[in-house]
Amino acid sequence: MNGGYTGKILNVDLTSRKTSIIETAKYEDWGGGHGIGSAVFWDLCKDKTVSGFDPGNVVTIMTSPLSGTNAPAVAGRTEVQGIGVQGYPIEWFTRSNFGGRFSGMLKFAGWDGIAIQGKADKPVWIDMRNDDVQIRDAGDLWGLDTLETQEEIWRRVTGELNDWWSTGRGRDNGRTTQRPAVLTIGPAGERMTRVAALLHDAGNGAGQGGFGGVFGSKNLKAISVIGTGGVKVADPSALMAAREWSNKYAIAGNWDNYQPAPFGMGFHSAPGSAAAAYAPTPPIPIGPMGCMACQHNCRVRFGGGQTNGSSCLDFLFYMWDARKHGGKPTQVLQDAVDLVQRAGINTFEMEGTIIWLANLYGMGLIGRGKKIESSLPFDQIGETIFAKQLFDAIVEGKDIGKDLAQGSARAAEAWGRYDEDTASGVLPLQAWGYPQHYDARTEVEWGYGSLLGERDINEHDFNIWVYWVPTVATLSGAQPPMSAEELSELMAKKLVPYSDPMMMDYSDEGIYSESMAKLVAWHRHYTRFYKQSLAYCDWSWADFYNTYGPDHVGMTGEGEQKFFNAVTGKNITFEEGLETGRKIWNLDRAIWVLQGRHKDMEFFTEQNYQVGAVPGFTTFEAPYVVPVHENGTWSYKNVAGRKLDKGKVEEWKVKYYKLEGWDPESGCPTRETLEKLGLANVADELAAAKKLPA
Repeated sequence: MNGGYTGKILNVDLTSRKTSIIETAKYEDWGGGHGIGSAVFWDLCKDKTVSGFDPGNVVTIMTSPLSGTNAPAVAGRTEVQGIGVQGYPIEWFTRSNFGGRFSGMLKFAGWDGIAIQGKADKPVWIDMRNDDVQIRDAGDLWGLDTLETQEEIWRRVTGELNDWWSTGRGRDNGRTTQRPAVLTIGPAGERMTRVAALLHDAGNGAGQGGFGGVFGSKNLKAISVIGTGGVKVADPSALMAAREWSNKYAIAGNWDNYQPAPFGMGFHSAPGSAAAAYAPTPPIPIGPMGCMACQHNCRVRFGGGQTNGSSCLDFLFYMWDARKHGGKPTQVLQDAVDLVQRAGINTFEMEGTIIWLANLYGMGLIGRGKKIESSLPFDQIGETIFAKQLFDAIVEGKDIGKDLAQGSARAAEAWGRYDEDTASGVLPLQAWGYPQHYDARTEVEWGYGSLLGERDINEHDFNIWVYWVPTVATLSGAQPPMSAEELSELMAKKLVPYSDPMMMDYSDEGIYSESMAKLVAWHRHYTRFYKQSLAYCDWSWADFYNTYGPDHVGMTGEGEQKFFNAVTGKNITFEEGLETGRKIWNLDRAIWVLQGRHKDMEFFTEQNYQVGAVPGFTTFEAPYVVPVHENGTWSYKNVAGRKLDKGKVEEWKVKYYKLEGWDPESGCPTRETLEKLGLANVADELAAAKKLPA
């Protein structure tokens, strides 16, 4: 095996309670993480049209070859895949991702990943201690929340391994003082809700896709792993040289001369800077924390112990609290985060759900004696009591929680409100039953990526420079560090093989252009390989502009493959990685086609065509400033209020399909495209299912 890989993937059949080994070498060309996960799923899942709750569903949990090494901003991510249960109207094959130390510990135990099949006849948990894998009874864990479950498993495992006072046992033969890394579900997952998440440690969650409910359907409470090995690096000197090289970009921990970068995010943020923004009132002692081997430490550790490790919307989903208190988070916010994470519920789904419920309450449609009957205390939205009663209702399947446990899209359908509320924006869903993250009407590469895929993409590669930097500059009365023309020129150099400066044109015409199709294609290929397969951190990569870099040029195009090649001993180019990403993207597309995907299904919710975009922050509406090319000139422009033109979106889809080598009538990859990517077997299965275009 090359460096970075252990050579083994654990295959678990819960039905028979037997385990076996899949040789990683068979899948190594897929990179790792998502690529290997998709390929393993394709081979093991015999019927790809089953429900995510069906025992035939296969769930993969995969690491990166960089996991467990000191490659910066990558070692702590883990990719989860399978047929999800959150997607609407179809339970699409989907993905989620979480940070922490699970992937590194899995590698230290000697495993590149896990594939889970079948269903146990009663609750179980998987106990992995290096090569020793046991499927243990979880009857006494069933019913515990996510934190209680982890603490109990820690007690059981470390009680047998942490005899540090004994002699004759070293790390190489199993001695360790570490606690196992545990991935678990809470009561929401046990009840098979579609909005249930997987939780690891504190604040690390695989939320999207409803994989907590999938675990529950398999009677799988948790996976615990502890390892005492290491990860072989092909060229340690090259890896250290890459870290030294990256120091000039302030990535690998060279903070001696750190100065906050204006409008900076990703690499440019100080360690723990998120903590300052999230500090509640009254102040609580705070500090930074991060995933294994992370130098960035974007997460927060609170002195009171609540919500440790949470960040971004994972922390801020219950912002109705802040709206009641002048935009400043209070103790209520921390209470809500603890409640939702202990229950094992997806916070991003809850943000959209609570917005919808508040809108319905304001319209006089929900509550005691209302059209939608509920005894929840809607007059106390923004307080702990409402959050607790809402989450309890979802977990216990009572009151409106019985419907909300199926996700807001299915709840709206059950209440006869889906068409009306998604058209008006009262229910803020963008596509496939997921709440919008960034607006498809304004930051279209985000929306298009979600529409062509199966979930909100949650990938910030362009979001920082296309939206945040010019918008924050506008609000503060300052100039962005790059003009719109300079941004287009920089991106043209970075976005190979297209190298088209018009890819940065977010004007009313540019968003429907072939150049925008190139941008979306580049993004789908880049993230499928470098972000989801090699597990580069989304808040740190891609690194286009860097305050510390030579001429402020970031590492993307040079850094990604530099670390990968040093660890694995391979010699891929940046473009070869993009091509592997294209292969993975097409394999995923083929799975969706087998599940029923067709061009005629790929529409945004009606609000995107009928209602103007009104972005906003916690307590006020804000502009949405993006780069545009109009009348031969580059500039930044506020496009808030824009609607999408449905006819032009349809025309754009055809441009995109042709660029990817997909059939323009159905959106299915052609045999020619699949065979060029080495996926002839995929084309054969599509043909057998009568899904392959003529």
